[in-house]
Formats: sequence, C-alpha cells, structure tokens
Amino acid sequence: MYRMFAYVRRDLIRWSRAPMNVLSTLAMPCAWLLFMGLVMPVRWESGNYLDYVTPSILVMTVMTAGLSGGSSLMFDKMLGYLNKFLAVPAPRESILAGKIFFITVRGLIQATIILVISIIIGASILPPEAYLEMYLILFMFGVFFSAFGTTVALYLGNHDSYAAFQAFVSMPLYFASTALVSYDMMPQWLWYIAKVNPLSYAIDAVRLAASGTFPLTEIAILLVLSTAMTAVCARKFRKATLG
Repeated sequence: MYRMFAYVRRDLIRWSRAPMNVLSTLAMPCAWLLFMGLVMPVRWESGNYLDYVTPSILVMTVMTAGLSGGSSLMFDKMLGYLNKFLAVPAPRESILAGKIFFITVRGLIQATIILVISIIIGASILPPEAYLEMYLILFMFGVFFSAFGTTVALYLGNHDSYAAFQAFVSMPLYFASTALVSYDMMPQWLWYIAKVNPLSYAIDAVRLAASGTFPLTEIAILLVLSTAMTAVCARKFRKATLG
C-alpha cells in the first residue's frame, strides 16, 4: 500500500502543477451542465431536469478522467519513467494500482467540482448518505474505466492512436446511455444498446442513490465489471512490462 500511494502522490503532484490541464478537463462537463441543465425546461416530466442530468454528467466526468488516464501511463513509458519505476524494489502491480487509484481519485475530484456547481445553479441538495452512495458508485465506475483506458493504451502503444480511440468512443458511449433520456423514451434499437452500456448502470445507480434507493443490483454489476477489468489490465501490464 505504501508503494502504491507513493505513485499516487507523484501523479497528484504532477497533475496539480499543471493548472491548465485541470481546467481543460472540467471545460466539457461544465459546458454540458450549464447548457443542458439550464437550457432545458426547469420543470421536466419527473421534476427538475437539472437533478436528472447531473448524475449523468458526474459519470461522464469520471469516464473522461478514466479514458484520459491511459495516456498518462503511455507518457511515462515514452519518457522513460516507467523503466525507472520497474527498476525499484517494488511489485509491478503497485505501479499499476497506483496509476488506477490516481486516475480514479482525479475523476472524483473533478466530479466534486461539477457537483458543487450543479448545486449552485439549482440542483437539489441531497442527504449525506445519498452522497456517500454516489461516491461509492463513482469510485467503482472510475476504477473500471481507469483500468479499461490503461488496458487499451497498453495494447495500442501509440499516443496518436489512443487519442483517436478516446475521441471515437467517449461521445457515442455517452449518447447511447440513459444520460439524457430514460429507457421508455428511447427507440427500440437504442434501448438494447443502452441496456449493455456500462454508463447506463452507473448513471442509473447514481440517480437511484439520489432518490433515496440503494441501487444494489447496479452496484453489484459495477463491482463485477471493475474487478474483471482490473484483472485483465493487470495481466496485460505484466506481459507488457516483462516483454
């Protein structure tokens, strides 16, 4: 754990020293929150549309952070830092665990800023236990997408290819989920896609937590997904570093 947190501390310090990177990662979620949350009618079919769309933007923020995290490991590899980390007397898995934990924590920090902004512009204030459940869901989802992004980065091995992949999958995944509309408002073909989209499970879970219902099924699915993806990522990382 000490070795893992040493890598987390290193990445947090590096991230905090680039304020423009911090602001740029918040630009898209803030734009979605302001335009979708305020442009749509204040009263929606089930209440305040801002309350409906905020969970999806929180999940999108964590997803974006997870996907961008793959390039972090890639830059370490290109700049030679990864080889130096592999030379220290620490398990290889601690490097990967530190990277995934940092990416997830960074996503949660960004999501917290988005959550505060949503409350300022009119979203409802929830009970403390609802926020705890939301952060648990976002953490598991962050681990899943951090491991997913890192795995893809290890397979591609090229920053330009990974940037193209990130741009290719992020928006389709967001639109093909329950981010903007519920299942009963979707066409049939989109309903099937949304039902297998991991974003839908995370968004639905956050919405259920915000409504006062504990999303046991969605949390169980996210736990299985995050565990399986982390195992796949660890296997690929060990093969890549040993090779």
